[in-house]
Amino acid sequence: MSKKILMKGNEAIAEGAIRGGCRYFFGYPITPQNEIPEYMSWRIREVGGDYIQAESELAAINMVYGAAGAGARTLTSSSSPGLSLKQEGISYICMAELPCVLVNMTRSGPGLGGIQPSQGDYFQTVKGGGHGDYKMLTYAPSTVQEAVDILYDAFDKSEKYRVPVFILGDGLLGQIMEPVSFKPMKEMPNPNTKDYATTGKHHGKERRIVNSLYIEPEICEPKNLELQKKYKLLEEKETLCEEYLCDDAEIIITGFGTVGRIIRTAVDDLRARGIKVGMIRPITIFPFPGEVYKKYANKQSVKLFLDVELNAGQMIEDVKLNVAGKKPVEFLGRLGGYVVSPEEIIEKVMEVIK
Repeated sequence: MSKKILMKGNEAIAEGAIRGGCRYFFGYPITPQNEIPEYMSWRIREVGGDYIQAESELAAINMVYGAAGAGARTLTSSSSPGLSLKQEGISYICMAELPCVLVNMTRSGPGLGGIQPSQGDYFQTVKGGGHGDYKMLTYAPSTVQEAVDILYDAFDKSEKYRVPVFILGDGLLGQIMEPVSFKPMKEMPNPNTKDYATTGKHHGKERRIVNSLYIEPEICEPKNLELQKKYKLLEEKETLCEEYLCDDAEIIITGFGTVGRIIRTAVDDLRARGIKVGMIRPITIFPFPGEVYKKYANKQSVKLFLDVELNAGQMIEDVKLNVAGKKPVEFLGRLGGYVVSPEEIIEKVMEVIK
């Protein structure tokens, strides 16, 4: 681990991806993630990789599709409406079972929206913004260091499960500056050793074909069922969650991504006032840590859950599904680029406990 250096979130994320083995970046500019392609444009060539600013988001995701099919470790990043344009390509990549890493620094919406932080892309990311029954291993980091650490291992996990790894951030995570440390550069695996890569028919190998088109139901259904088995395996092996001061909590406050750091401040303040509150913060939002919510929903000491998001209420559906009506679930949301404050969370807690 290197010494800590002060970096903007977007630039640190790009460096974390490079340290994790990323050698190809394809993207198109959109705020608030522009520092990622800007950083990649010079840094990735220093490590023998390549960068292309595509003519559109559609072109960028299909470049990712091609490079991933050839066995390259490839990344694209964008923000909300840019990810909307990439959904068809993402669906193709998922059916073709190709590894890659995708980053979304979410901005407000619907429509073009604004460049301030938002969490309005939870549904798009977790429920599948594109067509078909697919999932991605999806992380929602709350700090720059956590994002860097996730990016460092993202390509390994993507290749292990043959599934895209998705990082769902927001303008706050991308623009904030924090001290971070980096692990050493990973050794690059040879694409010829990857049994899915279309490296050509040579050295006695079978010709490989990347495909996402299965017209016959007798072929398409088994293919889909195999994908579902993979997603179940992700639920068993890759679910991550932070629990903070939950053991004796009477109120559980929950949120994902950067909202988690705001909730933690509110929890500490409420604890100082003698109010027993704790926090659940999903680190993976797919797979969703439903068992953690079920555990606390079954505890007699827990009176209610408070879900806090920068949207009109999206993750709350998964919270309610796993709490299963055993405890009330309250909601606090901010929209349009406003960021919820610790004081607003405290005020909401005082309101619901009256």
